[in-house]
Amino acid sequence: MGDAPECTPSPSESTQPPSPARDPEVVPPGHSEGCARPLDTVPKKLCGYLSKFGGKGPIKGWKCRWFFYDERKCHLYYSRTAQDVNPLDSIDLSSAVFDCKADAEEEGTFEIKTPSRVITLKAATKQVMVYWLQQLQMKRWEFHSSPPALPAAPAAALAGNGPILHLNLEQEGAELEEFVCPVKTPTGLVGAAAAFQPVPAMPSGLQNISLKHLGTEIQNTMHNIRGNKQAQATGHGPLAEETSQSTEPPGVEQPLISDPNTPGKEPEEPPKPAPRSSVPSGPAQKPKWQSNTFPFFTDGLARSRTAQEKVTALEQQVLMLTKELKSQKELVIILHKALEAAQQEKRASSAYLAATGDRDRLELVRHKVRQIAELSQRVEALEQGRERLEQEVGLREQQVQALQQHVQLLMDKNQAKQQVICKLSQKLTEDLAQPQSADAANGDFLSQQERMEHLKDDMEAYQTQNRFLNSEIHQVTKIWRRVAEKEKALLTKCAYLQARNCQVESKYLAALRRLQEAAGAEAGNFPELLQQLIQEALQWEAGEASDSMELSPISEYDDYGFLTVPDYEVEDLKLLAKIQALEVRSHHLLALKAVERPLRDRWAALTELVPSAELKQLLRVGVPREHRPRVWRWLIHHRVQSLHSPGCYQELLGRGRACEHPAARQIELDLNRTFPTNKHFTCPTSSFPGKLRRVLLAFSWQNPTIGYCQGLNRLAAIALLVLEDEESAFWCLVAIVETILPAEYYSKTLTASQVDQRVLQDLLSEKLPRLTAHLGHHHIDLSLITFNWFLVLFADSLISDILLRVWDAFLYEGTKVVFRYALAIFKYNEEEILRLQDSLEIYQYLRFFTKTICDSRKLMNIAFNDMNPFPMKQLRQLRAAHRERLEAELRELELLKAEYLERRASRGRAAPEGCVSEDEGEGDG
Repeated sequence: MGDAPECTPSPSESTQPPSPARDPEVVPPGHSEGCARPLDTVPKKLCGYLSKFGGKGPIKGWKCRWFFYDERKCHLYYSRTAQDVNPLDSIDLSSAVFDCKADAEEEGTFEIKTPSRVITLKAATKQVMVYWLQQLQMKRWEFHSSPPALPAAPAAALAGNGPILHLNLEQEGAELEEFVCPVKTPTGLVGAAAAFQPVPAMPSGLQNISLKHLGTEIQNTMHNIRGNKQAQATGHGPLAEETSQSTEPPGVEQPLISDPNTPGKEPEEPPKPAPRSSVPSGPAQKPKWQSNTFPFFTDGLARSRTAQEKVTALEQQVLMLTKELKSQKELVIILHKALEAAQQEKRASSAYLAATGDRDRLELVRHKVRQIAELSQRVEALEQGRERLEQEVGLREQQVQALQQHVQLLMDKNQAKQQVICKLSQKLTEDLAQPQSADAANGDFLSQQERMEHLKDDMEAYQTQNRFLNSEIHQVTKIWRRVAEKEKALLTKCAYLQARNCQVESKYLAALRRLQEAAGAEAGNFPELLQQLIQEALQWEAGEASDSMELSPISEYDDYGFLTVPDYEVEDLKLLAKIQALEVRSHHLLALKAVERPLRDRWAALTELVPSAELKQLLRVGVPREHRPRVWRWLIHHRVQSLHSPGCYQELLGRGRACEHPAARQIELDLNRTFPTNKHFTCPTSSFPGKLRRVLLAFSWQNPTIGYCQGLNRLAAIALLVLEDEESAFWCLVAIVETILPAEYYSKTLTASQVDQRVLQDLLSEKLPRLTAHLGHHHIDLSLITFNWFLVLFADSLISDILLRVWDAFLYEGTKVVFRYALAIFKYNEEEILRLQDSLEIYQYLRFFTKTICDSRKLMNIAFNDMNPFPMKQLRQLRAAHRERLEAELRELELLKAEYLERRASRGRAAPEGCVSEDEGEGDG
């Protein structure tokens, strides 16, 4: 047999496609296919003959092909015969689905559907068809469930994945068994045994030839002819006969080589030397077909029979030893009980002899008497149980007798029926003598019987098809979910890489902007080069917008219709707008996996909303878009449940239709000035302006003390964009103005709003003393900037993503959230403001610097962590103190105003009579 092959895979085996002469299998690292392995570890091969429908023109029809499965590539290869060297083609099963054709004209027909083609196959029997379908399903699932093989993975690592894969395959097999019962392996029709069978005969040899793969057919034919000639040239005799029958078909395992050093196995006898032939033997005369991938059939068959005989003998020995062991165990149990009884008797005798006094001996005797009494009671109980069992046996015997009588009756009935059948048969034979009427009746009966048989077969076929298709849908769905999870992971990775790319690009553009500011008025080519780089960056942005990646969730408008990047009017700030766009995209992409997805899971689990610390924390982090309408409606209802009444909103709208409100004209003017960069309020066909008009008019009738104040339009517009319902937006506006914000916040004097500006100045001095000193040094009045923040709750200042997160917490916690975020905004940009040394530059920067804040997580951490402690008691005290001062100032201002009016009136009365105005003089004239 020659030297045993080395247990190392050759490089060619990993690069070349598998030959059909050997069915590929997964081999652990360090072991080749020729290494000795136990019989029970050899994987079962999936191979056999099937008929494939194909061809064109006159040769179109069924063609017999040898199919075998490649586990490494999840491909089903096929060739014309099992002895062919090269496969004709292969079918990729990794993305294929299988269909059982119940309505096919020929039994055993099924289809394999891949994304590129549909292959129609036919098995010899229905059992073979179901077997192939089940095996192909399991192979496909095994391919998708197995982890990707690493080129240099250690054997231990691969072995560690074995139990998990095996468990997954067992679980999948159990799930598939719920749909289709597993079919036993058809003996002789699939696997290695099918290769020993002759090739199924076809109508004509030409029809079975594949003209599409004519080159492969010629190669296989020439190879077979050359092999036959060389086999004949080796001589005649037993050796030649053995060698001529030793070729193994494709997909069949090579015969195992027993290792004489392997414990527990007997070495096989060496082959007897064959008689010498007249043909000289040597390396030069060794036929080429012996060096190819064909194993030896006869040798493998003899060895497999020897191995089976050994296994049978060992099984018989195991059965004999098991029976003997069982009998020995029973004997040991009996001896053990006898030993225990003897030991107890010995202990009792020893205790009796060891007793010193009569009293002790008497006590031992009494103890034994008690034991005897207990045993007597047990015996009585057992006797009673035996009597009950005897009674039950008697009842059972009576039942058996009754059943025997019933069986006798049935036998009598059966005998009577047999007699009736005999009489009817005799009558039928007599009627057969009259062929005209009898043949017609008999023909109808037989035709109906045949139809019933056909219907039963069709029903069974459709049931099998239904069960198989259910299993196919189940497995394909699971495979699809696995692929979707992998795609989701890849998309997350791509988003992360894209975010990093945006960060690098934004840093590059920020450096360009700083160079632009530093280059200012310098002469030379440097500013021209810088301007060229900036222009290229802006033009690249325009080109990139039309060809943006689909992975980026940032578009021109966000989910609420706001521009994702502010539209700066100043030409020099376009570079800043691009930097901000990149930062927004980067933060959004990085937050998807780390924050947004866990946050969505937490909100999805929070089905019932109740005030709690967990809800407070979730609202501070931000509500996902899909949950925000539901959460806001609950928060608003929690605020206005004492004011809410059914039908109130419609009643207010009716009053507005009946008569015009004095504020209607001002509301109409402010409609066109509400969020000019939001597509929902700038589109001519949008319904949002009409909804906003009705909400503001209804509120004007609801609260006549305020009526309408500039700024309410932005609050109502935010509520409409989130809630999309007029009545909900109306009650949201009521909750903000009448329950959350202090009274007189939107009055004519705006008293509460002015008080909050003074409170903010005190908190700014406490939390950010450096910034307060810097702004005081340059005489900056922050109320010119921050007054609008508080009046519209940052609606004109922050980008929409951050703005709505502020509102999430504001609707639950109240006005202290506004103070927290106002301080956090200054803290976020503190270093930038401190670098500015001119009051005009500071004012220009403060006019738009809130739009440059992109990192919502950073701003939220500053607001709710860095600004602590922030007690509500301190806020109320500051408001009360500043309100008292402001009211005193207003009273003093009213006194000064009254004095001025009084002095003016007195001057008018004291004017000379001859002094008249120019207008009066003209009037008199």
